[in-house]
Amino acid sequence: MADGDRLAGLPAIEEFPSVIAERVRFSDTDRQGHVNNLQFGAFLEAGRAHVLFGEGDLSTPGCFFVIARTSIEFVGELTWPGEVHVANRIDRIGTSSIRFAQALFQNARCAATSESVMVQVNVDSREAAPLSDRARASLSALARPGS
Repeated sequence: MADGDRLAGLPAIEEFPSVIAERVRFSDTDRQGHVNNLQFGAFLEAGRAHVLFGEGDLSTPGCFFVIARTSIEFVGELTWPGEVHVANRIDRIGTSSIRFAQALFQNARCAATSESVMVQVNVDSREAAPLSDRARASLSALARPGS
């Protein structure tokens, strides 16, 4: 696949209803002068945390969220100094799980896309626990139409 073909399929930031800005620190960079790939995961985590806890904790009392699966496709660089825009959308709400679609943008260019599944777990049983109606309503506001 040619680079142009790969870039043509990238999402636009407008496809995501929740976007936060994170500051790139010098310590996020590696010897090549760009943000280390591991830091991409930290930026994505900040986006998920904002969705789940930014407007109030969406977990049911006695429960917490765990990440069950995540994937990142690196499609560009992030550099210092600057900001990264973490774009978040909910692609599926299950009984106890949430599938996030995310992307990282810098200077209006997509640098990575990601899909993650979070599961709500009961503190005592360590088993999946149903999402509350309040969580479903909040997450639905960030959902892709038809999800």
